Amino acid sequence: MILGIGVDVVHVKRIAHWLSVAGLPERFFHPDELSSALSRGHGAALSLAARFAAKEAFGKAIGTGLRGIRLADIRILNNHNGKPDMHLYGTALEKFKALGCSTIHLSLTHESDNAIAMVVLEA
Repeated sequence: MILGIGVDVVHVKRIAHWLSVAGLPERFFHPDELSSALSRGHGAALSLAARFAAKEAFGKAIGTGLRGIRLADIRILNNHNGKPDMHLYGTALEKFKALGCSTIHLSLTHESDNAIAMVVLEA
């Protein structure tokens, strides 16, 4: 049974600016996400924009937004086939379990200016 659906779009320039502010990316991203994205060099902002859109989409799917959720408690990394997987910890995992969710479906897409994510939560 579907318990929530969320969609979000993020402008890549916003994330590119965040990367120029010391300590700001660590506030929004899990260390593994930052490491993976920064290893991509020029594509780091695009990769992180998609991941930030996924976090926002998760908040919409939960139905409460991101209130009370530490963004670094949501980690999005690609599996061995390149499919993005969302992993939850701490505050995000608590909200997920409280809603009765068991499965997360995640889709990411991006172009040069924008990144979009869709999250579907299932029981």
